[in-house]
Amino acid sequence: MSRSGRGEFFSFLGPSGCGKTTILRMVSGFIEPTQGTIRIGGSDMKGQRPNQRPTALIFQNLALFPLMPIWENISFGLEVRGVDKATRRKKAEELLKLVDLPGAADKMVSQLSGGQKQRVAIARALAVEPQVMLLDEPLSALDLKLRQHMRAELRAIQKRTGVTFIYITHDQGEALAMSDRVGVMSQGRIQQIADPREIYNNPVNGFVASFVGENNIFAGEVQQAASGMASFATPHGSFRARLGEVSGKAGKLYVRPEHTLLSATAGAENAIPVTVGDVSFEGNFITVHATSDSGAALTSELRNDGSATVPALGAKMFMSFDAARAAILPDANVRG
Repeated sequence: MSRSGRGEFFSFLGPSGCGKTTILRMVSGFIEPTQGTIRIGGSDMKGQRPNQRPTALIFQNLALFPLMPIWENISFGLEVRGVDKATRRKKAEELLKLVDLPGAADKMVSQLSGGQKQRVAIARALAVEPQVMLLDEPLSALDLKLRQHMRAELRAIQKRTGVTFIYITHDQGEALAMSDRVGVMSQGRIQQIADPREIYNNPVNGFVASFVGENNIFAGEVQQAASGMASFATPHGSFRARLGEVSGKAGKLYVRPEHTLLSATAGAENAIPVTVGDVSFEGNFITVHATSDSGAALTSELRNDGSATVPALGAKMFMSFDAARAAILPDANVRG
């Protein structure tokens, strides 16, 4: 099991069914682990019911009470603990300022937008002063623009409060944008734990490389290895790349589309002759789909900054990449 540091934003990232929500339910006390220990602030949580743990859980559906005004929604946990009405009201208004919703105390849930409801759910969770905030894909129902806005809001709230956030998501963009560290999961196992840049730039295996971002992938065999680099023989040619923890000779070479170059000549160490098949304009970048002479479907990504020359359909070119920006990796660490 991974360890989240005090006051950090930690995300579990992985596909549906990999075990992310199960971990969250174990931390919150709804499921007892069959082995291992869960500690919060150094204290073993074994035998502690959910209402006895210093955690607060925000569900996907938020679970706000539609017949209560906003301030009562926020202070409901305090009411359960016997806190008087005046103190509850004061605390709710303080938290509404914290989540940038001043003046909303007497509104009803139905009067709020989706993003505002998210903030109320966060304020309600913070009202009981948890050591750990647990968030189970709370942005999944929002549209793209609002999700992007709420990412920044969540991150800012976490930094202002200093509360540890444990966030569950299958969205790599959310995890990379918000987190101090990310734990990538597959089939119930943690594949890698690192900060977002390390996860993206230096994945430890093929699953992490493929799940977090796009890749051109070549199967083949390691030939010569020295000083962390290796020659890699594939049906599409022999390339040089960084060598990961590959056991034996078999592995796959991964190179991201944005780390490739398209040119008229094969000047680089790793160059593949290709034919341009399609060009997709996607706003801030342009994706070029090509096919190698050996039949491999490859992708190159160009920044839409005015400096890139967009190739013509059917153009014969070379796709090249720097050996230091490509990696030879093993497959995922799976049960076994």
